[in-house]
Amino acid sequence: MTPRAVLSWSSGKDCAMALHACRSEGHADVVALLSTTNEAFDRVAMHGTRNALLRAQAEAAGLPLIEVPLPWPCSNDVYEARMAAAMDRVKALGVETMVFGDLFLEDVRNFRIEKLKPLGVEAIFPLWQRPTDQLAREMIAAGFVTHLVTVDPGKLDPSFAGRRFDESLLTDLPEGVDPCGENGEFHTAVSAGPIFKAPIPVRVGETVLRDGFAYADLIPE
Repeated sequence: MTPRAVLSWSSGKDCAMALHACRSEGHADVVALLSTTNEAFDRVAMHGTRNALLRAQAEAAGLPLIEVPLPWPCSNDVYEARMAAAMDRVKALGVETMVFGDLFLEDVRNFRIEKLKPLGVEAIFPLWQRPTDQLAREMIAAGFVTHLVTVDPGKLDPSFAGRRFDESLLTDLPEGVDPCGENGEFHTAVSAGPIFKAPIPVRVGETVLRDGFAYADLIPE
């Protein structure tokens, strides 16, 4: 029996591909998305995606969105309390499985498994250890429209912020940069693809340097 699941949704390509894999390969029946957001900036934590785009993604995917708003800065105690409240909502949906788009970071995977274990929730990783160069091209071939919205200047030139995630970008990535940005080189936001009922019109706004990262504003039209 296919387990009911909530998917950890960051707005980016990996979680989008994980949802696509669940739907096309039968890993889980995803019934909702869960996202952490930054209260101070009205954006997705880490990725910097506008909450307006985040909500448009959930609507286009035909799934309810469980938002976990976090203050900035956020203490570990506050994070734990708000995540616990969110997991109560997850459990109320009759869900005992969480889906993640992680690719190969073993410590992150183990952290998620250990955090969920006391709650009786199993973690599923449908993309786990898929070669990232191959996976990146699968995402593009599947029709996902994706832009780089966060770049770590210590690992990749800030000029990559705002660029479309396509074959041209993959060709331009310097040696040593993971094609899927799995080592934190970049984060993305998806605006179209096979998981959506219709594309979300977006335009790329300005890029700003903040807190050690280059953020490109992807604005829903």
